[in-house]
Amino acid sequence: MTQPLNPADQPTRTKAFAFALMCLGFFMATLDIQIVASSLRDIGGGLSASQDELSWVQTSYLIAEIMVIPMSGWLTRVFSTRWLFAFSSLGFTITSMLCGLAWDINSMILFRGLQGALGAAMIPTVFTTAFVLFPGKQRLIASTTIGALASLAPTIGPVIGGWITDQWSWH
Repeated sequence: MTQPLNPADQPTRTKAFAFALMCLGFFMATLDIQIVASSLRDIGGGLSASQDELSWVQTSYLIAEIMVIPMSGWLTRVFSTRWLFAFSSLGFTITSMLCGLAWDINSMILFRGLQGALGAAMIPTVFTTAFVLFPGKQRLIASTTIGALASLAPTIGPVIGGWITDQWSWH
């Protein structure tokens, strides 16, 4: 039986590519909260929802995210970081499409909750991966990259969300 390959022993190019893909997922999960916040008025109009119902669009996402983030360490031990991240990003993408296809406020709230739960695992796994893959100064660069993305996403999210809603629709 052969020993599993140590991820830190991979070539720098391979590690950087994997990390960049994970950063993209992390960025999208963080960005999504703000994109939807800027489109809530249009979503409410499209789904004939009241302000009270609309608040659940954001709340369901955040509650699900807050519940899953602390479980991500256990989930990575059960499924592995690679499979957890892959499943999370695929699920996040599918539930994002389902949110665009929502037919009423209840379906939107359900899909947003699922989206939050699936996107949540991408957030801590990118941090873990940075510390596993990169030594010394490379780890500092990876951490700084994650921090910059964590600051950038909520900053540009409302602009992107407003632009998408104006150019196309909330869907």
